[in-house]
Amino acid sequence: MIAKARLNEQGRVVIPAECREAAGLKPGDDVLIEVVGDGELRLRTKRQAIRRAQEIVARSLSTKRDLASELIEERRKEAARE
Repeated sequence: MIAKARLNEQGRVVIPAECREAAGLKPGDDVLIEVVGDGELRLRTKRQAIRRAQEIVARSLSTKRDLASELIEERRKEAARE
């Protein structure tokens, strides 16, 4: 989808309704803005960024690992050393 918008004197831009809807953006959402290329920006909500990070981590982990249990065991060993 391509839409046209104009940057105003204060540096603000109104995201067209169809773009907001397609991106899942709602009034009141805090939006993270990431520079991803020469003159290119990526907008996403915090929720979307967290979900993406979780997907990346999930792909690199074995389903047989229990990270919570590993963390608890690591903390117990640290406490025993102190």
